[in-house]
Amino acid sequence: MASVIEAAWTYLITHFSDFQLACVGSFFLHETVFFLSGLPFIYIERAGWLKKYKIQAKNNTTEAQEKCVTRLLLYHLCVNLPVMLASYPVFSFMGMRSSLPLPSWKVISTQILFYFIVEDFIFYWGHRILHTKWLYKHVHSVHHEYATPFGLTSEYAHPAEILFLGFATIFGPAITGPHLITLWLWMVVRVLETVEAHCGYHFPWSPSNFLPLYGGSDFHDYHHRIVYTKSGNYASTFVYMDWIFGTDHGYRKLKELKNEEVAEFKEN
Repeated sequence: MASVIEAAWTYLITHFSDFQLACVGSFFLHETVFFLSGLPFIYIERAGWLKKYKIQAKNNTTEAQEKCVTRLLLYHLCVNLPVMLASYPVFSFMGMRSSLPLPSWKVISTQILFYFIVEDFIFYWGHRILHTKWLYKHVHSVHHEYATPFGLTSEYAHPAEILFLGFATIFGPAITGPHLITLWLWMVVRVLETVEAHCGYHFPWSPSNFLPLYGGSDFHDYHHRIVYTKSGNYASTFVYMDWIFGTDHGYRKLKELKNEEVAEFKEN
């Protein structure tokens, strides 16, 4: 497997420049992973499949779904791509490289874990700020147009929010100057994580059932369906920031009530 990956990487760095790979390559990788992982949830919801795993009974209209996809394509081309182009000099200055040898899996996994922790911390505080009255009304309310989220709504946001919270995602890599393959893997797992958190379904195989500190779809869906002044659950990936700063009380209380109802049902 290692030799196959190295051979494929050799082909890439032989035929494309660092700039092409880091900017255009990253953009196409992001779009591919994002839409391939997010689009199925639109069709699952439309077809009414897997209803027993759906967190909210309400469905989005076809018009609302199409609006989301159209806006996303516009935002990705007009905001995300220019940011990738503009940030290349920073990553390059900080030591990002694409040359061989590739980093070890130990280095890659350690850096990605660090990026998750840093991103979650910055995202938590940035997200709380976006829930202040003025910023919510003029910026963050765009993201909350979808009280019943589906996978693609994870990146549906005001351009200012894309820049503001996008900083959380790129800060870790920007200060460490990773190998490009590490940056790509970080982008892939981060996209998959945020799509899962917004998917609107809680499956038996959902990561939150196996990872104690992981929030996931059930955790974030609560944030979308509660009025913005009381929603809480501001963190992007983990649950400990909201637990430490007491912004998950409503969610925890709701979970306790549901567990009590389930226990009473089993007894009867």
